[in-house]
Amino acid sequence: MVAIMTDAQTRVPKRTKQSMKQLVAASVGNAVEWYDWYAYTFLATYIAAAVFPEGTGDSLVPLLSTFAVFAVGFFMRPVGGLLMGAVADRHGRRAALTVTILLMGGSSLLVGLTPTYASVGLLAPVVLVAARLLQGLSVGGEFAASTTFLVESAGPGRRGLFSSFQYVSTTAGQLAASGVTTVLVDTLAEPSMDGWGWRVPFWLGGVFSLVGFWIRRGAEETRSAAQRQAPRPGLFEALRRHPRQSLLIAGITAGGTLAYYTWTSYLPTYAELNAGVAKSDALLASTLSLAFFGLLQPLGGLLSDRVGRRPLLLCFGLGFAVLCVPLLHALRDSFAVLLLVSCAGMVLLTGFTSVSAAVNAEVFPPRVRAAGIGFPYSLTVALFGGTAPYVGTLFKELGHSGLFPWYVAVLCLLSSLVYLRLPETAHRELER
Repeated sequence: MVAIMTDAQTRVPKRTKQSMKQLVAASVGNAVEWYDWYAYTFLATYIAAAVFPEGTGDSLVPLLSTFAVFAVGFFMRPVGGLLMGAVADRHGRRAALTVTILLMGGSSLLVGLTPTYASVGLLAPVVLVAARLLQGLSVGGEFAASTTFLVESAGPGRRGLFSSFQYVSTTAGQLAASGVTTVLVDTLAEPSMDGWGWRVPFWLGGVFSLVGFWIRRGAEETRSAAQRQAPRPGLFEALRRHPRQSLLIAGITAGGTLAYYTWTSYLPTYAELNAGVAKSDALLASTLSLAFFGLLQPLGGLLSDRVGRRPLLLCFGLGFAVLCVPLLHALRDSFAVLLLVSCAGMVLLTGFTSVSAAVNAEVFPPRVRAAGIGFPYSLTVALFGGTAPYVGTLFKELGHSGLFPWYVAVLCLLSSLVYLRLPETAHRELER
């Protein structure tokens, strides 16, 4: 009896320790991925000045610049979700996570080593576009693989908590990229920043990727033995055999990704354009609200493990449908008001972000889980999340800036209709 109790007592700490290793492996790598992704966003003006200088007279240069900065990265994400998802389903989640972080490290170094247009001409933007292609491929694949890995690593009644770390680590990466960029801009003279300073975050990204790769090597494979022995799924098997689930992922994601990118990326610009908020105040409010948002995620995940996924999704969807317009219309030239609006939106948004990874993983069977999540999710993000800043700016340029909040509200309402019909999966055993 004593021996049995001792054995049981030793197994629990071991399981807990392994679960923490799994959580760290997924989260660290995901944070590195998003650090690299956002570093590119924050430093886009410096990159453009070095790689796409104005007044060259070459019409290909601004065209390549447009594709590289605004389109290529986001629209490679569905391809990454499909390809890396297939790697995860065929060869294991850990194999896919290893590939994605090495791809991101390589693309980060490639951005940091991109030659200037003045030195090599048109080759410079071509190299940058190639790096951005790799970044998009990596980020799309990372979500598919890490979502599946996180949820399959969770113990009973903890899938929501584990899935919430998808956005904890994303937010950590975004804050790290913002912090590194801010330090460099504040400490380096403008000529140094223009010349070599903007490359430093990407060199660091390569180093961080190696650290993430080392941590992930010690992770435990979550694909079951039965799935490893089964025939490998085809590349498009998830779409072909599970079209309803694919459409369901798109419906779940559409409103959430639009609200996420509106609140986490576009809101500072929206406040500057429409409420006259100073750029420094807008960025500070965004940084503080992002930190607040990261802290909320585990709370939302834990709550979903108790009350279910659907109540949180409905709180998000209906909350944004009702409150998005008044919140954005309440903005004025005030740091306090902007911070309150930002934080209020983050509370509502947590209903989606803290559970979306768990819901996505619970929708698909294990055979095609990663690829099934990766393609429809990343395509929906590209169509609605990635275009949020441009749609908002377009409304402003057309003289109808007040329509953008309605656009967000309507899409969140449509996603809420999907949530209403969504079967509750929180308390079901996850199929292995």
